Amino acid sequence: MGPAPRPDVRTALPRRPFISLDGPDGAGKSTQCRLLADWLRGRGDSVVECTDPGGTAVGAVIRELLLDRKQHIALPCEALLFMASRAQLVAEIIRPALQAGQAVVADRFLLANVVYQGHAGGLDPALLWEVGKLATSGTEPDLTVVLDMPVEEAFARKNVPPDRVESRELSFHAKVRDGFLREARLRPDRIRVVDARPPVEQVHAQIVREVAHVLEANPRP
Repeated sequence: MGPAPRPDVRTALPRRPFISLDGPDGAGKSTQCRLLADWLRGRGDSVVECTDPGGTAVGAVIRELLLDRKQHIALPCEALLFMASRAQLVAEIIRPALQAGQAVVADRFLLANVVYQGHAGGLDPALLWEVGKLATSGTEPDLTVVLDMPVEEAFARKNVPPDRVESRELSFHAKVRDGFLREARLRPDRIRVVDARPPVEQVHAQIVREVAHVLEANPRP
């Protein structure tokens, strides 16, 4: 008899969840991403954390350009730069992690493009979803948790100078919040809203409940 065939890694390794956290600036995404990743590790998962835009050498250059307040970037160019960073992040970090049986926790993903440049900026949200499919080769989170809170409260939490996007007028960020809530109503199977105003531990517990539903629907083999 010849040697036994090697198992197909794509089918031999159980699928772990891909979760993204999003919402208005100042809602606490970075903290909650870290807590969620720690919770998943506590379950025994290997977890990859990433930030969008960024997360790769190419993405870091694009991120610096996008957030530089001295830059004047046309809105379609801005949207496509975000897409470009995300394309590299998916190809280099997210897809390999999922194929290796690792969970992924992302600080923002495609929904942010749809909301910031679409609902708030004026580009067509449906078109941005379609461009996003090209950029990500169809890779999308199993669940996106939107951390929601009034814009004024979110900005009051921030203790660092605003970047190029954050420095836009309050009316723009009000549209951002509305855009997140609208997309959550349109895609309740993929997007869930969590109130970000309670203490950090309570918000984390709410996020865990939402993620647990995804894990229950896709149990380990």
